[in-house]
Amino acid sequence: MAAAMAGGKGKKKKWSKGKSRDQVDNKVLFSKEQYDRFHAEVPKMKLITVSAVVEKLKINGGLARRALRDLEAAGSIRPILISRSQRIYTRNVGEDDEE
Repeated sequence: MAAAMAGGKGKKKKWSKGKSRDQVDNKVLFSKEQYDRFHAEVPKMKLITVSAVVEKLKINGGLARRALRDLEAAGSIRPILISRSQRIYTRNVGEDDEE
């Protein structure tokens, strides 16, 4: 009887806090250097997505979406897939050449 009572007096289980991802501090506005770098590097990328631009330039996702729309309107990049959740662009190598 004493052994059964002593079994419940052990240490309590420590629950883990879960996996925590480090917070990134992406910019919400372009600086002059970032704006120039965006216009220099992004039209040369083969596969252009919002997440690729966010990782490369450390900018906010909303800023990347807006900037990519401006590049598309200017004709520097060409849309491949436009859906509700994902937009995929490519560089504009030949003017209006379909593959």
